[in-house]
Amino acid sequence: MVSKERAGAGSAEEPTDQLAQRRTNLTRTLRHIRANGPRSRAAIAAATGLHKATVSSLVDELLTRRLVRETGAEHSGAAGRPGRGIALSPEVGAIGIEINVDYLAVHGADLTGRTVIEKRVSFDAMHRDVDRCLDDLAAAARRSLAELTRRGVTPVGLTVAVPGLVDVARGVVVLAPNLGWRDVPVAARLAEVLPPALWVGVDNDANLAALAEYTWGVAAGTDDLVYLTGEVGVGGGVIVSGHLLRGADGFSGEVGHLPVEPDGAPCGCGRVGCWETKVGLAELVRRATPDAAYGPADGPIPDPQERVAEIHRRLQRGDRPAVEAVEEVGRWLGHGGAILVNLFNPRVIVLGGYFAELADHLIPSAQANLARLAVASTAARCHFVASHLGFTAAARGGAGVVVERMIDDPTAVTLTSSLASAH
Repeated sequence: MVSKERAGAGSAEEPTDQLAQRRTNLTRTLRHIRANGPRSRAAIAAATGLHKATVSSLVDELLTRRLVRETGAEHSGAAGRPGRGIALSPEVGAIGIEINVDYLAVHGADLTGRTVIEKRVSFDAMHRDVDRCLDDLAAAARRSLAELTRRGVTPVGLTVAVPGLVDVARGVVVLAPNLGWRDVPVAARLAEVLPPALWVGVDNDANLAALAEYTWGVAAGTDDLVYLTGEVGVGGGVIVSGHLLRGADGFSGEVGHLPVEPDGAPCGCGRVGCWETKVGLAELVRRATPDAAYGPADGPIPDPQERVAEIHRRLQRGDRPAVEAVEEVGRWLGHGGAILVNLFNPRVIVLGGYFAELADHLIPSAQANLARLAVASTAARCHFVASHLGFTAAARGGAGVVVERMIDDPTAVTLTSSLASAH
């Protein structure tokens, strides 16, 4: 068998090489269009260095796959006949769904990056067993796919964002302490009930939010940044030199479990003194609203959005416990931020979740403590900024991963009737 393969190697390798080169050129064409807007075939050829006939063939394939569309006439120069403009297609898209302790967030987008669906609904993951959570997640996915389809966008993939350690290659949540999940095969379970042609992925919520911030957020294009989720749990996504830092096993970013207080409070991960116990939403609620009688054993925070709004109202009227609580959380935010600055030397630390909602009150003490504790101090020039993407940042990043996958390999995109009629 080995000798037979070798005997035919010369004839087999050439088509394979040609297919690989064509995939590369399809991606090159799509990336050029995404970066520069609608372009004529001639303009694409001139900019990419590809032969005009090659570009024409590539565009024809992309049109067949519905990844691009023709627009009005475009001039490629000062003179000559205008050609039809080629633009990214709004007919193909993706879904991102974030599952967290107390909510589900959904973001649906088309290939152009246009937001088609965006919503956030209450979801009590702590009082559901894993199977029920996955059933509810699958139902939300089916509804979202159907809604995207009704809006004229055919979904080709879905990414689930989870607050925990994720084996991305297998789509398995290895550990999500705040959800109480361990070794949960999320991708496989969803694949059983969703259309077979639909690509399904799973990733860490902070990683996906960091990608969203890098692409669309307040620090878009900043090659070195850290994104911090501000939820009951605290996670981080790290962008280094324009690339997401995953680590040897893909588990980097669990910054909420940095040990900052050896004799501190117990954490949901089973350890004590984690950063999350000092800056997580539960700690802020306990400190800022002592009259609410919320304690560590009470489980998920009821109505967390309303709790944050209440803290904001108390800050506005100068309520002392609320002011002192936010200042204390801000100091610990700067403490952990200094560790991240010493490790990664980011240009910005982007605050998401409730951190962003209370940023005006948190950042002054956080920035002061960061400057005091970072080894490079002001020379590092790192500062905190508030995210503008809201609580759907991770879901947006999840949809973006599917879009990026489409562009990386357009030949993997298969639009079938099962996808177009997903319910």
